[in-house]
Amino acid sequence: MEAGKFAVQDPAKRAMVLTALFIAQEQFGYLSPQAIARVAERLNMAPEDVYETATFYSMFRFKPVGRHVIQVCEGLSCHLAGGAERLVEYLQRTLGIGPGETTLDGMFTLQTVQCLASCGTSPTMRIDDTLYESLTTDKVDMILQALRGEG
Repeated sequence: MEAGKFAVQDPAKRAMVLTALFIAQEQFGYLSPQAIARVAERLNMAPEDVYETATFYSMFRFKPVGRHVIQVCEGLSCHLAGGAERLVEYLQRTLGIGPGETTLDGMFTLQTVQCLASCGTSPTMRIDDTLYESLTTDKVDMILQALRGEG
């Protein structure tokens, strides 16, 4: 690597890092070390800087995940409303996995996050790009069945 390669950052390229990371994740399903290195190379950035940016956001994944990623809000508002723990426990029993795990069939990965920005409609979860609010166990069952193609 030539001296000073990363010394001056082009602001336009620096602004593209989130988009480039999102595209890489869409292509590969997660951000592998190779994907991080490729984004860094394309944007003339240090791989460490790209990785540091990616780890700041909960939308980026660093290991393979299931076909559908379920994110359950565990933020303070959801806890105070009494929904977060109950929803996580129900999903763990229903799917047979814990947070950070993927079902054996590769269909679902369960994650907990700190905020889904829907504090007034707890409990909430996001599956892929869809937010589900005011959840009950019956609603969760219907959503899972639909995603499995059973509903």
